[in-house]
Amino acid sequence: MSLVESVNEASIHDETMQPHLLERLENAITALDEAPDFSKATKVRRLYDSVKRVVQCDGGYALIERYIERIERAGVFNNTDYAFPQILVPSLSAYALKSADADTVLIEALSDLRLLAVADEQYNHADISSEQAHHHLTQILAVNLQLLFSVPSEAERETQGRLAQISRGLLQYLAQRIGYEHVIEQLIDEIWRILQQRPIQVDHIKQMVTQIAICQQNPDIDLGQSGHGADRLVSSLYGATQASREDPGVDVYLSRLESMDTAALQYEATGFARAMHDTGLVSPYHAVLLRYVTEHSDHLLSEALGLSSTGRDCLLSFADLVRALIDKTVHPESAQAIYGLALMLERCILYQPPVAPALWRQLSLTLSDFSKQRLTLLFGETPSAEARLLEGVLCVLGQPLGVGQGNNPTCQSARAISMWAYNDPDNLLQLVVRAARDDEVVMHFEGQAISSHESISGVAKELPIDLDPVSLILVPHLDRIYAEMGRRCADRDGDPHRWVNPEFHGWWCGRGFSINVDVATGKLIDLDDFLRRFYASYHPYYNGNQPLIHPQPAGVAITDSAMRFIGWHAITILRVALDQENIMRVYFYNPNNDSGQHWGDDILVSTAGYSERSGEASLPFEQFASRLYIFHFDPLEPGMSDAVPETTLERVSEKIYKSWGANRV
Repeated sequence: MSLVESVNEASIHDETMQPHLLERLENAITALDEAPDFSKATKVRRLYDSVKRVVQCDGGYALIERYIERIERAGVFNNTDYAFPQILVPSLSAYALKSADADTVLIEALSDLRLLAVADEQYNHADISSEQAHHHLTQILAVNLQLLFSVPSEAERETQGRLAQISRGLLQYLAQRIGYEHVIEQLIDEIWRILQQRPIQVDHIKQMVTQIAICQQNPDIDLGQSGHGADRLVSSLYGATQASREDPGVDVYLSRLESMDTAALQYEATGFARAMHDTGLVSPYHAVLLRYVTEHSDHLLSEALGLSSTGRDCLLSFADLVRALIDKTVHPESAQAIYGLALMLERCILYQPPVAPALWRQLSLTLSDFSKQRLTLLFGETPSAEARLLEGVLCVLGQPLGVGQGNNPTCQSARAISMWAYNDPDNLLQLVVRAARDDEVVMHFEGQAISSHESISGVAKELPIDLDPVSLILVPHLDRIYAEMGRRCADRDGDPHRWVNPEFHGWWCGRGFSINVDVATGKLIDLDDFLRRFYASYHPYYNGNQPLIHPQPAGVAITDSAMRFIGWHAITILRVALDQENIMRVYFYNPNNDSGQHWGDDILVSTAGYSERSGEASLPFEQFASRLYIFHFDPLEPGMSDAVPETTLERVSEKIYKSWGANRV
């Protein structure tokens, strides 16, 4: 059947679909199909050009979908990750569809149309089922919801041009075929999955919730049953209480508060606190309420923060400081500071003698011009840059495991900020002051001072921008210092992390160091000794049942779902314990934006459901050991390495050899 005939059969009546475009597409598919493997790359470009022209016509996506099986068999996905649809990651589609490179946009579009044909059972694919394809498409639509419901921004028009319309047209076609109710349902599941990890950076989540709210108001969009599940998220931001139910605006809401008695205020305070601790999101109306009740009793303030008896005692002990923090940083635009403040009080770190004075210092801190410019550029002028930084401080101190590295190669710095907030908050506050006020951080390496101002460069080639306020200010300095420490021991044998990590992170970092990769060759070395030492140091059955006292830096070999090596990554081992199913698990902090990852060989990192605390990731001990390549330990506590069974070591080694260690023997 010719493509011209298929247009008629598919009922695509379009005056703009010229016959010569259809002929060019037919010829391009045939040429690619008949080309030998070594010359297919040149023929693919011809096909891309034809596809680009066709999809810009009405009915173009339906036409390409009808012939996508033939297009794939011709070899359009050869020698790319798209040749293996079962390992594709939906979240990466957002980068592909926003790319300024036409080939990238078009191959993503072709792959998505292939999945649509599979989902509709028009194409019986060998590597992916109809159900898997449908699920993948709903995830793609969920992560690209903003593209689906908004017009191209000026930045997109500048970088993508007409490609922006191709991406949006594709998503609209997919949504029409899949159904908006599936999009919203998948999006809600994705939002809750991320919120369970309690990240500090939630602006993108709030944007997605806002898009859901817009969909709810659009009579042309039928959300089906998923609309009921959206209410809990939308109401947490725009209507958590009776007085804010219809999203009246902050001025109207304030006027309503002024007319309430104490009982009504307590009802409002309880409603907002419940929604905040339920979702980890804070409504702008919550900020209005909290500022208002600070003028009333400590009881109302405690209710609005949702504090337990532990947090309430801390609030009463430091009431003046808490009110000053609220006055400075809690505004509708910076409402997330409330959640950080509440969790900080629950942690009771204000009882550590240096912390409260350090926060008083932070309240009166004068920022450098450079720090002000960076904070204002990223977060706007309202509230002030000083208030934004203080919001970040409260969130980091309250959610130390919520620190993320963003889309930057600065996992070492993010890990350090998290570790200090978790274990050494006054040191973190000191570093924040130096960075924000003086544009310099000074740390010491083996007795010698290292200045971030004098260091050459770090891992990041550009200043990172997609970070929380504390990381935004501090990471560039830490990145340069960490790199400088590495340069100072570059001429030593072995991995520089052996010396850098204890000096950079703190005295509690174990001085013993073990690595199973030879730095010079990249080959595996001493694997049996490495695994025995890890078990003896961290596994309660072989270390005398000694719990981990201080979080320890470690390095893992990240693999994708096909077990292919991706790269080395810095994490923090937090604790080792039995889960509710009596399986020994390693609980760790991952500075990656999303700790839930598939590392292949059925190694699926869990973030909830196995006794994880907010922000923790976890794996069964053996699975974690199979991806570990560096760890620190206390050489004075050797454990019982000889007691580790050979069968256990063999299972872990096998997982290494068939994944990231396959080419390292």
